[in-house]
Amino acid sequence: MPHRKEAAPPTPWSQGLAQPKIDETAYIHSFSNIIGDVRVGANVLVAPGTSIRADEGTPFSIGSGTNIQDGVVIHGLEQGRVIGDDQQKYSVWIGNNVSITHKALVHGPCYIGDDCFIGFRSTVFNARIGEGCIVMLHALIQDVEIAPGKYVPSGAIITNQQQADRLPDVLPDDMEFAHHVVGINESLRQGYLCANNMSCITPIRNEMNINYTNGNGYNSSAGTGKLTPEVIAHVKQLVSQGYYVGTEHADTRHFKTGSWQTCSPIESTNSSEVVAALEGCIAEHAAEYVRMFGIDPKAKRRISPIMIKRPDGKKVAQKSTNGSYSVPAPRVQTTTAPNATGLTPEVVNQVNSLMSQGCKIGTEYANERRFKTSSWQNGPTIQGLADLEGFLAEHSGEYVRLIGVDPNARRRVAEILIQKPGNRTVQQSTAASVSYQAPVSSQGAAINSGLSQAVADQVRSLFNQGYRISLEHANERRFKTSSWMSGAPITATNPSQAIAELEQALAEYSGEYVRLIGVDANAKRRVLETVIQQPNGKGQGFAPLKATSNGNGVGNNGNSQSVPVYSSVTNSAATKKLNQEAVEQIRSLIAGGYKIGTEYADQRRFRTSSWKTDTQIDAKREADVFPVLEESLAQHEGEYVRLIGIDPKAKRRVLEMIIQQPNGKN
Repeated sequence: MPHRKEAAPPTPWSQGLAQPKIDETAYIHSFSNIIGDVRVGANVLVAPGTSIRADEGTPFSIGSGTNIQDGVVIHGLEQGRVIGDDQQKYSVWIGNNVSITHKALVHGPCYIGDDCFIGFRSTVFNARIGEGCIVMLHALIQDVEIAPGKYVPSGAIITNQQQADRLPDVLPDDMEFAHHVVGINESLRQGYLCANNMSCITPIRNEMNINYTNGNGYNSSAGTGKLTPEVIAHVKQLVSQGYYVGTEHADTRHFKTGSWQTCSPIESTNSSEVVAALEGCIAEHAAEYVRMFGIDPKAKRRISPIMIKRPDGKKVAQKSTNGSYSVPAPRVQTTTAPNATGLTPEVVNQVNSLMSQGCKIGTEYANERRFKTSSWQNGPTIQGLADLEGFLAEHSGEYVRLIGVDPNARRRVAEILIQKPGNRTVQQSTAASVSYQAPVSSQGAAINSGLSQAVADQVRSLFNQGYRISLEHANERRFKTSSWMSGAPITATNPSQAIAELEQALAEYSGEYVRLIGVDANAKRRVLETVIQQPNGKGQGFAPLKATSNGNGVGNNGNSQSVPVYSSVTNSAATKKLNQEAVEQIRSLIAGGYKIGTEYADQRRFRTSSWKTDTQIDAKREADVFPVLEESLAQHEGEYVRLIGIDPKAKRRVLEMIIQQPNGKN
């Protein structure tokens, strides 16, 4: 079929009149334009309305099996190049089996690895995206490097490396969807090429089972009702460690909404009987999705959920490189005795504890240069301690850190440095261990931890509201650019343990800024960000700055510019609409010379974090500030309201704290 392809126009930087090089198996629609040195691989589909112009930045490379869908624009700057997989320089490199979907913009210099998915209307500019990444709709990726296998949610704006490093991992269902899109477009390419050839059309019309292989391992086969050897091995591993096995099923509609129904319980502890029961469940729900999971009878919680059947009989892609599955270690394995792997007891406890919580264990490594710039490289997901020991040996001359990932929330829950160059393992502090048990104290007792009473009260308040707690730290340079780094995870299950872990973390980062983060696990968003320490131990979060007050919300060191924390002043001016924590926070902001503002959002805007600005209060007296805040809360009684602290000198926010929920709750 004819299509439009042209040589690049003569310019001072490109005088060779380079022509596109298109493989004969590719399909290029006649309503698309390809200009200049564009190298199109085998089995590529270029849909109508696309514009691929290598007339400024050049050359472009589009790998085999890739589909460029309607309205896509690919262009490049005259300056700037990326290194392709063939070690040559390109303005734009797009790997194999990539989907660039409708109206996406890819602008060089840009590298997109194999098996990536770029969603509708998303923009990628001056960036490097590793293989197997999923970029959803209306996202912006600019000036960053995204590690392989990461998931970018719809509407995300990723413009600094810290944001890119925090992206969650791609789940098996996400990758399966991406492979499905590639398979669909492969069928379209074949159909377009043989549209005018009856001998070619007839076999396609007669084909009953479509096989979308395309090198992705995504294929259709009739279900046998039998479990695969990998799933059977997974069942045996769960049963051998004392876990029960449960199952759930869902039709297509319920599957899309995550509304699973529980199958008959499997109470047997015999692996053969469990396998037979699972196969019976699969046969009973042949037209539905079926998944299995382990049940910890002591903690009464689920672990290791995996899908074992689809209604269309297609193979269920499990995220495993060797056919085995990662099963949490038994809860009793918390000993600190030396182990056969050579790993320190702290690391062993860390791995066991993360696995027992259903987390996946990943690794990252970095040489001296990358470590200084925090540009870590992704290592493999480990299945056990032996895999971790092998990885440490392989990278004995580099830094290695352990990553704990919550597969449901798609977020990191732990980042632990476990090796330095020269195979020197790192002795983990107690705060870095998930299994750490802090001394128990009653909630009303005095805190002897170095934290101010106000910060301790804030920790308790977050726990009482069901929020998670974490820390971030930054040196002077990162603080100025707001490039915070995740700190040691706060894994405590009660306020007393959390306070003890906070003290350990503050000591570890004594030369840096530290801020406390409150996270709503259900909404997957932050509800509090407040700085509790400055470099050299300054700030009311740490012992060098006493928790007492001089009457204006500032510590006895007289540092009127200290970062805002909750003072211990009694609420003599407390209002009916503001709770104690909010009142103390406002006083601390006023004492620190910060401006105060508010934002509000209804239910829909709250879910999408689209807050509206309400007011900015320039007053410097409590008597002037509280009435304005009360009026704002009353005006938006049926909405969310959050308090904003603003540093007028640095022109940046130092606090975001929700002070009202709908119906007047605070």
